Amino acid sequence: MSIKLSNISKSYGNQEVLHNISFEVCPGEIAAFLGPNGAGKSTCMRIITGWLTDYAGTATICGHSISEDPIAAKRCIGYLPENNPLYPEMYVREYLRYVGQLYQVPNLNGKVDEMIERVKLREVCGKTIGTLSKGFRQRVGLAQALIHDPQVLILDEPSSGLDPNQLTEIHSLIKELGKEKTILFSSHSLQEVSDLCEQAVIIHKGVIVANTQISELTKEESLESIFKKLTQ
Repeated sequence: MSIKLSNISKSYGNQEVLHNISFEVCPGEIAAFLGPNGAGKSTCMRIITGWLTDYAGTATICGHSISEDPIAAKRCIGYLPENNPLYPEMYVREYLRYVGQLYQVPNLNGKVDEMIERVKLREVCGKTIGTLSKGFRQRVGLAQALIHDPQVLILDEPSSGLDPNQLTEIHSLIKELGKEKTILFSSHSLQEVSDLCEQAVIIHKGVIVANTQISELTKEESLESIFKKLTQ
């Protein structure tokens, strides 16, 4: 499995935010991680990517335990956090070179050029990140997540705040990337999930309440009906 979580639990003091979370994402799948605000999505993603280490249970990425072999696991992961923490004073090309150096990417100049073309950053690569639109900043975030050619992409709300044109462009890019990589992304848009994903994992109050293939959903048991039950 590209991503495998087994009995993950996480608490902050006396508040348990994840309770016995278990799910898998197969190689080459695009899976959505869904849930209301505060359901535990971002906490779970931070565990998968190694940002949080104080938890119970096991998480493995491409067969590597994120707790026991974090370096090997992180080499397999590209991560775009929800708040997309970039350096606004850096130029786009400068920033991608910086990230590539951290990953010790070979043929770095060529790889940076490849990312600029793939994520369509050519027209802004000479600008500082702080001057870019939200859509272009998301593209820079995706480029940094891809520059070391990871097998798994973890994208936390990658389309948040984008206009319709930017949404179309990001969706096209995610579909293209899904042909060669395993992708887990969180979203609040059920239409986005239906259009992009094979699998949907739904979390509510720190518990997995559904884990299903999109193709197996019916009109009576749709994503919309599942969410309606959660809010009743």
